[in-house]
Amino acid sequence: MPSLDQLSAQLDRLAAFHPGPFAVISLYLNTQPDQNGRDHFEPFLRKELAERVRTYPASGPERESLEEDADKIRRYVGDLQRSANGLAIFACAGAELFDAMPFAAPVEAHRLYVSDRPHLYPLARLIGEYPRYAALLADTHSARIFVFAANALERSEQIEGVKTKRHKMGGWSQARYQRHTENYHIHHAREVVDALARIVRDESIRSIVIAGDDVIVPLLEEQLPKDLAERVIDIVKLDVRAPEREVLERTIAALHEKSAETDRDTVDDLLGAYRANGLGVVGVDQTRRALEMGEVDELIMTADEGVADELVAKARQTAAKICFIQDPALLSAVGGVGARLRFKI
Repeated sequence: MPSLDQLSAQLDRLAAFHPGPFAVISLYLNTQPDQNGRDHFEPFLRKELAERVRTYPASGPERESLEEDADKIRRYVGDLQRSANGLAIFACAGAELFDAMPFAAPVEAHRLYVSDRPHLYPLARLIGEYPRYAALLADTHSARIFVFAANALERSEQIEGVKTKRHKMGGWSQARYQRHTENYHIHHAREVVDALARIVRDESIRSIVIAGDDVIVPLLEEQLPKDLAERVIDIVKLDVRAPEREVLERTIAALHEKSAETDRDTVDDLLGAYRANGLGVVGVDQTRRALEMGEVDELIMTADEGVADELVAKARQTAAKICFIQDPALLSAVGGVGARLRFKI
């Protein structure tokens, strides 16, 4: 399956794609199997593809392009790898486009669009909801560091410290042994933090989730440099030996919960900049104009897909960041969309 970087690069290419006179098929499928291991997207695909293609004249290059696209899609889906939870396909035979992207991340629902350009909002939202982040699981003698992105494991590292044994002793011997054990724990915490810092730097990671016991977590927090501590979004309860899938599910839930908490601050900052006639615009028309002028640093949106799709494409064409707000009510008064600006003209 493609990595997060590959998905992001493909989103940029599709945002710049011009199909000419031909229609583009944009297909999103939820391919998660049910409790019996069965997929349920084939009836949707069979019905919707045929009905959309039938709306075009029975002969001519546009219909021929769509018929070829439909055949390619059916063949590809027939051989789809079982590990995929979602799938996006963009096809336009007349313009020699056929891009298929299976995801580890789930697609919310089956969707099919036939239009004059690729429909990119669901893909952009998926990339935004499953960013690259680090998960650290540790106890006093071992640690595991995971890098997850697009709901899949990209990298992992294991660290083994020195295991200390308990002995029956008293007086000065007991005190020296206690200090000796504490020193090992501190050394282990420092080693773990050094490894985490290296991975965060190498992978350009912005968010960290930590899991550990009551002994190691305070030691890790003491060792974290300021720039790393600012990236820690949550500390959760997980055994250091937890299966990879459990680690992913627990930590991505923490990431989504934190994102929902910070959405209000993001919107308040945007509205404050707009009210002060500063580096902020709101509403579809003002945001569209700012994107066309290359002014937008970050597009902030909950807008309906019809409008959002156009704005997403313009944002990717101008290297603007995109932030999706989970609660539509936060931006409802301004049409569901706004932007922070790089500059004002």
